[in-house]
Amino acid sequence: MPTGGASASGAGPSTGGNNPTGGVAGTGGNANTGGNLPTGGAAATGGNMSTGGTKATGGAITSGGSPNTGGAKPTGGAAATGGISMTGGTKSTGGVSSTGGSSAQLGCTSSDTTYKLAWSDEFSGATGAAIDSSKWTYDVGGNGWGNSELEYYTSGAANASLDGNGNLVITAKQQSMNGMNYTSARIKTQGLVSWTYGRIEARIKIPKGPGMWPAFWLLGTDIDSNPWPACGEVDVVENIGKEPNIIHGSMHGPGYSGGSGPTAQTSLAAPVGDAFHIFAIEWEQNVIRWYVDNTLYSTKTPSNIPTGANWVYAHPFFIILNVAVGGTWPGNPDSSTVFPQQMLVDYVRVCQH
Repeated sequence: MPTGGASASGAGPSTGGNNPTGGVAGTGGNANTGGNLPTGGAAATGGNMSTGGTKATGGAITSGGSPNTGGAKPTGGAAATGGISMTGGTKSTGGVSSTGGSSAQLGCTSSDTTYKLAWSDEFSGATGAAIDSSKWTYDVGGNGWGNSELEYYTSGAANASLDGNGNLVITAKQQSMNGMNYTSARIKTQGLVSWTYGRIEARIKIPKGPGMWPAFWLLGTDIDSNPWPACGEVDVVENIGKEPNIIHGSMHGPGYSGGSGPTAQTSLAAPVGDAFHIFAIEWEQNVIRWYVDNTLYSTKTPSNIPTGANWVYAHPFFIILNVAVGGTWPGNPDSSTVFPQQMLVDYVRVCQH
């Protein structure tokens, strides 16, 4: 999140530096991708998916979203080898397609067919249903999250719920709560499931407008005993509303956090919030790669951090999804920013070798 931010226990995202629990953030961004067709699913020209030959409403895959072999779903969401640690990490069945372009498949969209699905949330459920408490929990509060943010994060369906079409919706509202002028949600897998290495991706349609700051990111599970940035942070993707066409992907660790965290950005032809995109990282020993719609735009290795600094990415990390409002990096909403704002998440998937 905001350039030059630093985090501690309980914070929010930053420019390439989303905030950990209660601290300050740095700089950011990341990417992800899809998997195999279920039985009977035919891919239409241009990458449209169908179930049993019938095209789902709005079912076009965004650029880079065509299915690849090798992303098969293991029975019951079992973890593939490669460092998954999970509690209650069962996955939803079957590859439900949703209005707005969800693919009728389960798996990761990497061209590397050795990746196998280890965990996912397809966000299938009734309209207004709360998030799956076996997979997600909440950060709650409104202390600025180390970035002078303006939102109060709540728990429950008012700010994070399912839309009945296979999407999670995180809603930022202009409403007063506990001294803050906006409400939103920040959900995480902390304490429930975490991973060391793999392809971590999500298909997301981000909100738009000045002051909006959506993020999909990871924090080291040891954050409580090894406070940020020593625990490590990887920002799969961040966007700030005043840069509608640009996404950021970053990493933060001891001696290279906040504005000094290794980062990269890429610009899309149209505003990022106009459509769903697949944001992913491929994380291996001593290398992390960032993708948008299967296009590689950044690679970071230990050579990209300061001499003598520690590469702190060889242990489990958990996932965070949030929409911040205002803050040091994005600036505050202005008269052109419309509320409520929504981030739609079609799925989150983790694949491992």
